[in-house]
Amino acid sequence: MKRLFPLLLLLTACGQQLAPPVPRPGADPSPYRAAVASGVAVYAVDPHASLMAVTVRRSGVMARLGHDHVVAIHTLTGYVAPGVGRADVSFRVDDMTVDEPQLLRDAGIDKQPSSQAVKGTRTNMLGPVLEAQRYPVVTLRAERQVDGLLRVAVTLHGVTRSLALPTTVRVDAAQVIASGTARLKQTDFGITPFSVGGGLLSVQDELEVRYHIAARRWRPVVDP
Repeated sequence: MKRLFPLLLLLTACGQQLAPPVPRPGADPSPYRAAVASGVAVYAVDPHASLMAVTVRRSGVMARLGHDHVVAIHTLTGYVAPGVGRADVSFRVDDMTVDEPQLLRDAGIDKQPSSQAVKGTRTNMLGPVLEAQRYPVVTLRAERQVDGLLRVAVTLHGVTRSLALPTTVRVDAAQVIASGTARLKQTDFGITPFSVGGGLLSVQDELEVRYHIAARRWRPVVDP
């Protein structure tokens, strides 16, 4: 899901010959290996140059007692094949971080929660909200972009929804960079927004997602 953040770490070619990134286990590489074999350019997502940040806003009559939060993912992995209009990206829910100071500032949040509050937020997020043990992985399968909108099938919390996301995509021989901002509702994925006191203090259903995904040309190692 840029509102996710300042869109840092743009991947640059700069004439340096960098080793292709090796994605963590996630997307099935088989169709992408086949694409490379047929001469199609394939790119591997670089988790060190990619970021997704989700801004979570508070709600309820006692909202002033709570905090807004930013949940971030620095471990995106997967493959992109623009020539065939396909991309598969995924991440583990338990890799998410909560309330990194810089990302809070990027989201316009000037209040830094205590370490205890951050720990409690993460526990609630992975437990009763996202049920991370039952649904450990979030996947995104993108199709061809039309009129600036990228059609993406998002599987979250065991539910798949097809979304049209406003995305800027740049492609050259060395890299692909996709960035944008989107909004989604937790209830669309069967998630009950966290609340206490019968809703006196709660989390808004709608989330703001900012994303910056960088992928570098991938040349799979062929066994001798």
